[in-house]
Amino acid sequence: MSSILTNNSASVALATLKSVNRGLTETQSRVSSGLQVRSGKDNAAYFAISETMKGDSGMFKAINEGMTSTKNSVATARLGAETVSDLAEQVVERIAFAQGDGVDKAAVQSELDSLAANMQSAIDQATFNGDDLVGGAAATQTVVTGITRSGGTFGTTTMTFDSVDLQAIQTAISGIDLTTSTDLAADLVTAEGQLQNAISASTSLGVAEKSIEDQQNFISSLTDTIDSGIGSMVDADMEEEAAKLQAYQVQQQLATQSLAIANQSPGNILSLFR
Repeated sequence: MSSILTNNSASVALATLKSVNRGLTETQSRVSSGLQVRSGKDNAAYFAISETMKGDSGMFKAINEGMTSTKNSVATARLGAETVSDLAEQVVERIAFAQGDGVDKAAVQSELDSLAANMQSAIDQATFNGDDLVGGAAATQTVVTGITRSGGTFGTTTMTFDSVDLQAIQTAISGIDLTTSTDLAADLVTAEGQLQNAISASTSLGVAEKSIEDQQNFISSLTDTIDSGIGSMVDADMEEEAAKLQAYQVQQQLATQSLAIANQSPGNILSLFR
């Protein structure tokens, strides 16, 4: 039965066209944005997870940048400690030389004074952006290395290392005076002890620097993995969307033609009245 009041064919064709247009609009949006999940409306679970992980990725990157400053401070301190160690080794050698008879101890002492002054310069200059890890009493330094989420609980991870007291080494060596000393052997023991202290300081700072560097490398890899995981949840499959886009464009043309044909049906009824 045909009716001029109700055109079922046109209604079906119109519904089909609307459905195709919705699909085409959604696909075009995915192609233009590169995302299949743009809001909680698209996929609430994936959207919530991805937003949380985006925040974590941002925090890891910020922490990594902060650790770069700390690593630079430690590297500068290590250089200062290694310089003091080298100078302390020269001090030991000059004091050992002074143990012999007929040595001009005043001349050797002049050398020691120069080495001690160079030590002080190295200590004063071994700071980065005002961060001094060598000029005072040794103290524990805490570095935030990352974040953690466990059972809904958010927290931070940290590592610690100790600053070093190069000033004490310089003070002890400056206190040696070969021109007034009554026990050159004891002076040599003192200098050797300070050399070992300087070596220990250099070693501990080197270990701390390497640990920070390793953690930074881990964080870089971790953020790459997190970003990749986020992408797998919210990024659009561009090959699939391109295929859908072409299919929807063809369907849109066919649906438009179908609607046009359906709208012509009532006109055909007129021929029955001629």
